[in-house]
Amino acid sequence: MKKTQQLALLAGSLALSSIALAEPFDGEKTMLCANQYASECMAGTDCTNVSLASVNLPDFFLINTGEQLISAAPEGVSSSTTVIERVEHLDGKLMLQGADDGSQDVIDGNGWTMSINEATGKMVMTTAGDDFAVVVFGACTLR
Repeated sequence: MKKTQQLALLAGSLALSSIALAEPFDGEKTMLCANQYASECMAGTDCTNVSLASVNLPDFFLINTGEQLISAAPEGVSSSTTVIERVEHLDGKLMLQGADDGSQDVIDGNGWTMSINEATGKMVMTTAGDDFAVVVFGACTLR
C-alpha cells in the first residue's frame, strides 16, 4: 500500500510540474487557434448562435505577433489575413486589436479585439461594426 501511495504522489508531482513548466501563450511563438462558437448580435435584437462560415470566419487561424499578422489556416487555403495593430499583456491575458476594411467598395469595416489567456490558451474575440457585433469563443495551441 505504501508503494502505491508513493507512486501516486510521484505521478501527481510530475503532472503538476509539467503544468508549471508549460510554455505561456504570450505571443512569443506562433499560435494555431480554433474558433469554436460564435454569436451574432444585431442592434435592437437578441444575440443568436451562428455558424463560423455565416460570419466569414475560418475554423482555424494562425497568430504571428512577430509579423503582426493573423491568417486563415491551413496556410494556402485562404489568402485572408489581418494586421494586428496593438499587442498588450494585461492581467495574464494576451490582448490583440485591429481593424479591417472588409470588402472593397462596401461600407463594412469593423474593429476587433482578441483576448488569449496566457496560461490556458482559451480565446475570446469580439468584432463590431455598424449595428452588429460578433462574439467568438475558441482556444489556441503553440505551433
